[in-house]
Amino acid sequence: MIRMLRELTATQQVGALFVLVFGLLTLASIALFLRALREHPEPAAQAAARSRQREYAALMRTSWGMVTVFWLAWATGDTMASILFALVAFLALREFMTLSPTRRGDHRSLVLAFFVVLPLQFWLAGTRHFDLFTVFIPVYVFLAIPVVSAMADDPQRFLERNAKLQWGIMVCVYGMSHVPALMLLEFPRWKDRGAFLVFFLVLVVQTSMVVQHLVGRRWPRAPLAPNISSSFHLRSWLIGIVSGGIVGGLISGITPFKPGQALGMALIACIAGSLGHLVMKALRRDRGVPLWGAQGRGLTGASGLLVRVDALCFAAPVFFHSVRWYFGL
Repeated sequence: MIRMLRELTATQQVGALFVLVFGLLTLASIALFLRALREHPEPAAQAAARSRQREYAALMRTSWGMVTVFWLAWATGDTMASILFALVAFLALREFMTLSPTRRGDHRSLVLAFFVVLPLQFWLAGTRHFDLFTVFIPVYVFLAIPVVSAMADDPQRFLERNAKLQWGIMVCVYGMSHVPALMLLEFPRWKDRGAFLVFFLVLVVQTSMVVQHLVGRRWPRAPLAPNISSSFHLRSWLIGIVSGGIVGGLISGITPFKPGQALGMALIACIAGSLGHLVMKALRRDRGVPLWGAQGRGLTGASGLLVRVDALCFAAPVFFHSVRWYFGL
């Protein structure tokens, strides 16, 4: 079986990967549907079961959505992949900007962010200008945004307004742009398999987050930051990180990494993703909103698009630059 897979072309290998993933999601969806049919005699138990069912259903919708986006990105080619992830970043930034109302003086900065910075960043990623791609937002855009805002002649809450927009661009645009960039990294003797690298990143980060959530629910402990997250405690966090690292080591065969390298890269990605998720929770608590998007619902109709991809937005740039630095790409 392994020999047969190795004899396939790179395109066939990636296609087989998506067939496997879609098959597993289908089985999981069927199991979730059958679980929903179960009834509990006691009202309290029934209510608790329905609450868990909603959580699992939301997780399943997220999984289907993310896998579908990644499949479309791979199937439509590098250019369309950049456009597709740019659209995801656009919607995520739109949700982020609903945190607080904007003023008339922010209009120029918002136009710059949505219609100049975002497409330029993804164009740099899609054309492999990685040196400029790396510094474009942290250097040039961070300086340009307050200049454009100052020219609007509105000093009221100037620092807060600009910091919010800069943070949104950094997380939603800069972070998300590293996902299609991963697909374009070129390793010696490992060409046209960038989709495996993205799959590796998403799988280890999602494994870490899911395990951390389940352990936190099953064995609650005193949280490290109770005012931000009641489920984030040291035990669940460490178990989640280790679980993601082990999964990364086990699937090293689909990556250009050796098992030890895959383990290390997975740990780095999981740490960045889980801590980034905590940071985004802190931002929501600061603004007094339970979820991203207006009234806790995102543009997708789910409970916020950004809450589904915030860990990936933090993990992707750390993973991308760690890989580039370690392998000298």
